[in-house]
Amino acid sequence: MPPTTDYAPEIAVVPLNKFAQELERIRAAYERRKRAVPADRYSDANPRAAIFQRELEQRLRELLLRKCAEPLVAQRILDVGCGEGRWLRRFAQWGAARDNLAGIDLLPERIAAARESCPAGLRLICGSAGEIPFADSHLDIVLCMNVMSSILADGLRSAIATEMLRVLRRGGFVLWYDFFVNNPANPDVRGVGKSEITRLFPGCDIECARITVAAPLGRAIASLPLLYSALAECRIVCTHYLGWIRKR
Repeated sequence: MPPTTDYAPEIAVVPLNKFAQELERIRAAYERRKRAVPADRYSDANPRAAIFQRELEQRLRELLLRKCAEPLVAQRILDVGCGEGRWLRRFAQWGAARDNLAGIDLLPERIAAARESCPAGLRLICGSAGEIPFADSHLDIVLCMNVMSSILADGLRSAIATEMLRVLRRGGFVLWYDFFVNNPANPDVRGVGKSEITRLFPGCDIECARITVAAPLGRAIASLPLLYSALAECRIVCTHYLGWIRKR
């Protein structure tokens, strides 16, 4: 149903759980990254970043058209690791009802930024996705975009995947995007391969496609979109999986 109210996004707080040490490590890693990475590195205004985003958005919309039987306006959607709300804004633009959209993120400054940039009516939650404050089988779609690779503790990865499946209804699905190769220059992340995705989501129907040209090469050819598209199509130099994970 379309939203009938117009109110500022809610910020709820989920308490730390038993993975407090890993959660603190993640916070510290993002704090270091904030100081070390230029602010426009992933901005849509940066053409060397926008080419990755355009490819991902196109492939994601194609996936939704193939896999989503109901219109987005009828879907209850949660973005795990929502950051500053990029995907919440996109899904609102694509037709999702604002009062059916929610995001959870560990960092309060990102939730505050999402509150400023997202349409009114969203629910925003500051806390760990290892404890998602929704009832069982409440959601239709869960987004997990560049989340698991930032988590090094296998137990927390498993806990978050278990929570995502718990809050999904039967027939609902996770939309996954993350890299499967390790970055030797960044010890704060670890790639997630197909075998681990299968382990994290047992008993699910899983489809994964390789997308996204390796970042150094992709940035170097960002001014040549046809070349980028050709390399992305051949998959050999792609570093990420775009996945559809359906709960049976």
